Amino acid sequence: MATLEEFRIEAQAEVDAAKPMNKSVNGVISEYTEDEYSRAVESIANEKYNQQQFGYIKARQDAYGSIADQLDMQYWDLVNGTTVWADHIAQVKSNNPKPA
Repeated sequence: MATLEEFRIEAQAEVDAAKPMNKSVNGVISEYTEDEYSRAVESIANEKYNQQQFGYIKARQDAYGSIADQLDMQYWDLVNGTTVWADHIAQVKSNNPKPA
């Protein structure tokens, strides 16, 4: 797992490779200021860090399926004496682990 500082170093390299970066304000194109470059680095680093730390949440939500589907799995598990729902949830958690 990368630290926020490691992501900053990575983001700095990405921004440096993309220079010069331009913006358009009221139809006037100009290069980013040093402050804007710094904010770009912070923005990229924070996005990468947040994805690392919290990306599993969205991935799990997408993989779980709808509540209706889960309730249906639970109903049929009760009727058939199976563990389809529990196995599904365990697989989703295994495929999308929470960061340590």
